[in-house]
Amino acid sequence: MVHQNSEITDLKVLITGGGGFLGSHLCQRLLGLGCEVHATSRFERERDDRGPIWWQADMADLSTVRSVVATVKPDIVYHLSGSVGASPDLELVVPTYQSLLTSTLNVLLAGTEAGSSRIILSGSFTEPQPGLARPTPHSPYAAAKWAASGYGRMFNTLFQAPVVILQPFMVYGPRQAPAKLIPTVIESLLVETPPKVTSGKRRADWIYVNDVIDGFVLAATTKGIEGATIDLGSGRLVSIREIVERIVAIVGSAPPPIFGAVPDRPAENEVIADTGYACARLGWIAKTSLDEGLRRTVRWYRKRRNNGRDRASPQPTTPSE
Repeated sequence: MVHQNSEITDLKVLITGGGGFLGSHLCQRLLGLGCEVHATSRFERERDDRGPIWWQADMADLSTVRSVVATVKPDIVYHLSGSVGASPDLELVVPTYQSLLTSTLNVLLAGTEAGSSRIILSGSFTEPQPGLARPTPHSPYAAAKWAASGYGRMFNTLFQAPVVILQPFMVYGPRQAPAKLIPTVIESLLVETPPKVTSGKRRADWIYVNDVIDGFVLAATTKGIEGATIDLGSGRLVSIREIVERIVAIVGSAPPPIFGAVPDRPAENEVIADTGYACARLGWIAKTSLDEGLRRTVRWYRKRRNNGRDRASPQPTTPSE
């Protein structure tokens, strides 16, 4: 099932978590490229003529995952499903373990058994960085992602599974979960409500969703990257305060944000993407500037609101950064 050309067109692709932020963008892109796109969701979804072929599946159930993969027989598997809550909360330990680690193990098993030509995992920049004397994850989410990446590398080394791990950094853009920082700030400003945020001191490597999807597409057919862990980021750290201030400037007249209204998370790491490695191995580099990406994102939320959706003021939420 290995394809010798560098084109992704006409490949059969399975995307777990196809209804999520990254998954929905990836489905849209691959359909536009001519792929046969299958996607899983925990919820029943009706197929749209322009959308993917949907499979209702709990990826934490091995028999279900094996059944879907054996039926679809995908050339490429993208594993994007799972919990996105990165808070350091005790109640997230079991859900993240099941939805992130168990699901990844199941996908690795099923994809390897089916002979897929590429299994692409979505890692996280929150995972402990290589080279630390005592690497310690700072949330259940980071722990589960770290362990899942470890299993991916093991499958590649022991079983020659064609695994590639991509680590998107702080992704933002249209269709992101409403509780995330940037959507929360934009929605508040659009209804002239002061956004309540953290101190804004934390810095992160922000990357526009379209650029991340470029990386995921390239990873499907780029030769010789099996076993690699590749960062997808801008290579630049920008504080939350600066992000919020840029959004305020783009939206225009709006009440000022309230910094410090939400407590900072403890032990948050500030990590910058290794863009040189991504360019060397994947031929990928971020193309969208921060200002342009934020403008596109504000434009999308403004258009959605003007089209009559979500006219009510947003409910108070704690932004997930």
